[in-house]
Amino acid sequence: MLNALIVYGGWPGHQPEQGAKKVEEILGQDGFDTHITQDYRALGSDQLDELDLVVPIITSDEIEKAQIERLSLAVRNGLGLASYHGGLATSFRNIVQFHYLVGVQWVAHPGDIVRYRVDVTRPDDPVMQGISSFDYVSEQYYLHYDPSIEILATTTFTGEHDPVTAGVVMPVVFKRRFGAGRVFYSALGHVAAEFDNAEMRTILRRGLNWAAREKA
Repeated sequence: MLNALIVYGGWPGHQPEQGAKKVEEILGQDGFDTHITQDYRALGSDQLDELDLVVPIITSDEIEKAQIERLSLAVRNGLGLASYHGGLATSFRNIVQFHYLVGVQWVAHPGDIVRYRVDVTRPDDPVMQGISSFDYVSEQYYLHYDPSIEILATTTFTGEHDPVTAGVVMPVVFKRRFGAGRVFYSALGHVAAEFDNAEMRTILRRGLNWAAREKA
């Protein structure tokens, strides 16, 4: 059985507790033994090497640098790391090592809640297989991202809400390798109700499974 840790907290507007329960449900369906906590110290625990996947669902907030250094080492050694929307992209903005690890940082969502198009760019990838490009209503995240990521889906900003973004193509779903570990991120999922969207839920479910530690 695979073991997963879900750590949630931070800004309540992203409904971290509700999101953590949704992720727990998804992982349970796929045979994971999951543990949920609000204690950020779990991200730097010595027990990380016994886990297969860590899912931080945290917006902003702070953490000790040493804990992120421990998490980074664990991912380098094969631990999987995955999350959605505010998780990864907005977590622990005071620790640059965290964003070096996850490969992404949120910087804006012009227009707040808007309708936008998600374009599948890698229909051959198992995470995106069978999913066509689709319309979505949520925050359209404008991100700063690592050039090493493998982009699976994008969105194109129209410039309607901020002219400086016109024509900018931005990742929505990506994966990357970090040493022996795997990192997965989807920008979808501003609030827990978005888990009812079939594309959002399927992409996240597959991404969580992809990120989990590779077994020998």
